[in-house]
Amino acid sequence: MSDGQALHTSPYVVQIEKFSDSLKRLSQIYMELEEKKKCFTNEEIDLIFEQVKEKVCKKCEKCDWCLKDNIVHTCQMEYEVLSAIDRYGNELNTETKRNLQAKCIRAPRFLRETLEAFHEARQNMMWTNKMAQSREGCAAQMNTFADMLKVTARELEDSVFVDERMEKRVMESLRKLGLRVLNVTLLINKDGKYEVQVIARAMNKECVTMKEVIHAISETLGKKFILDHVNNPIVGREYTTIVCMEGPIYYTLQGIAKIGKGCSQISGDNFTMMELPGGRQGVALSDGMGSGEKACKESTLVIELLEELLEAGFPEKMAIQMINSTLVMGREEIRFSTIDLSVFDLYTGECEIIKAGASSTFIKKKDKVELLTSTSLPIGVLHTIELDSIVRQLEDGDFVIMVTDGIMDALPVGEQEIILETIIRGTDIHNPKDLAHHILEQILNWNEKPPMDDMTVLVVGMWER
Repeated sequence: MSDGQALHTSPYVVQIEKFSDSLKRLSQIYMELEEKKKCFTNEEIDLIFEQVKEKVCKKCEKCDWCLKDNIVHTCQMEYEVLSAIDRYGNELNTETKRNLQAKCIRAPRFLRETLEAFHEARQNMMWTNKMAQSREGCAAQMNTFADMLKVTARELEDSVFVDERMEKRVMESLRKLGLRVLNVTLLINKDGKYEVQVIARAMNKECVTMKEVIHAISETLGKKFILDHVNNPIVGREYTTIVCMEGPIYYTLQGIAKIGKGCSQISGDNFTMMELPGGRQGVALSDGMGSGEKACKESTLVIELLEELLEAGFPEKMAIQMINSTLVMGREEIRFSTIDLSVFDLYTGECEIIKAGASSTFIKKKDKVELLTSTSLPIGVLHTIELDSIVRQLEDGDFVIMVTDGIMDALPVGEQEIILETIIRGTDIHNPKDLAHHILEQILNWNEKPPMDDMTVLVVGMWER
């Protein structure tokens, strides 16, 4: 940042950037702490030997000869035994066993205590590495969060503009409705869309409806505005913050059809439909490992975390990476879940499809069906994951069809995608809910037996307003 820029930067933005830099420094410290270990140090090997000597050798009649007169050969034998354990496990190779029995009169006890000390040391190493992995995960999350803070602060700084004449016009129109206006803030987001934030309360009348407020702002500014989110449909006698933005061009409708494994009421598949900041909508589908209650709990956790982060404004890929780190850290048992996320921009009609181990997605247009596949891993397996991301331009009447693995696995191997494409292409149903149920029924009829896995079809249709 240049000196000229610093002079015009909001002190709040400067403070947030300092906070971001502190997080980055803390992240760097985490990364520079003890690294993951691949082998024992000499000190750790000596400690193993000391434990064995204490429990075995000091009580042996040949102790002085082995640990004094013949100490070099005794140490060499210990290293050979440890190397053999590391290579062959508890069952040593025949040559090492023979050498040990020839040199040690307490060979069975010596071997047993060495095995116990070795496995204890290796368990400590595993825990040390687990802690190092957890620190790496925490460091990555802090670093990501620091970057997001800095970007968000800069975007906010760039988006606020002052137009006193326009602000006075908005205030005047709201006063005519019977509101006492404390503040009006005008913003332009990164996509060039207007956003208006108003802090106001009702004066003479008991209340003013949000619909009246939005209509007045739209009439004053000559643009169609909608509420960013609705906590209360009215403005009462207490000051409240009203946030509205330019209305989008498109809208979506969603439909879901699902069935559990063996027709069970509990499914390991879960989904959500979210209103996201910036005039976007998110639709997510998660398939937990296996089926039943455990899979349901895992996918529910993933969906709830995803909702929390995305609705707070975290970028989609960053949110998935953070969830992945959270699931991997501190868990010995590997339990993974897929994430299939479609984000619809209701201003431009673009749809970004992000996959982590998820099944195929189909886009149904008027004259064709497009297949989108993924080779990425589910979340919860590795500390860092690669996400597949595809952006498509949608038009009025297009459908995005998301399915879980249970749908694909119910069809013959090698023909799943062709059969599902044929089913989708062969119908002219325009209601998303009806289309989802039609696809699921066709798959069940094709298979002609109870579901062998949880099955879910999620359909989203997009139309112009």
